[in-house]
Amino acid sequence: MNIIPSLIATAASIAIAISVHEFGHAYSAHLLGDDTAKLTGRMTLNPLKHVDPIGLLALIIFRIGWAKPVPVNPMNYKNYKIGNLIVSLAGIVFNLITAIICAIIYSNSQLYGVQLLTYTCIIYNIGFAAFNLLPIPPLDGWGIIETFVPYKWNNYLYKIESVSGIILIVFIITGAYRIIINPIHSLFINIVQMFMF
Repeated sequence: MNIIPSLIATAASIAIAISVHEFGHAYSAHLLGDDTAKLTGRMTLNPLKHVDPIGLLALIIFRIGWAKPVPVNPMNYKNYKIGNLIVSLAGIVFNLITAIICAIIYSNSQLYGVQLLTYTCIIYNIGFAAFNLLPIPPLDGWGIIETFVPYKWNNYLYKIESVSGIILIVFIITGAYRIIINPIHSLFINIVQMFMF
């Protein structure tokens, strides 16, 4: 019988993690001068605007999935390089803030349902934050690296982006992504645990 509450908590937690992550991108882009996401109705915490049903199902079953990416136009940023860096980091920061809020609620609630949901939210928000730091397009880690790459190397970046799907699949199938993610994941867990008292 416990599997039903667990599935509900998992689905809700994934939807929350996706929504705060994409909202982070949209809101930070808005603050930096780009209203593309806002004008398309994506500057919201409403999961229906961000969750891809197939991607959500894949996340529940395989622990690997996707969301609807928030549309942004970096050319609208007041400063392209700084804007690209901040927007790339925003989703990760919002996931960590959400995990910290859930950790505080978890530590101060005795209700099983609340503890189940908040604990699951912590897991998925930390997981989203760490996974998105992979330096592979279209993940946020790539956006961070791209910020510091000289313009003269743009042609090489485009070539990598053109085969990014294959690179990401290889990293996932071989488990190579864990080499990068595991230390980041451990760091994020340690940060969030500081708020569980």
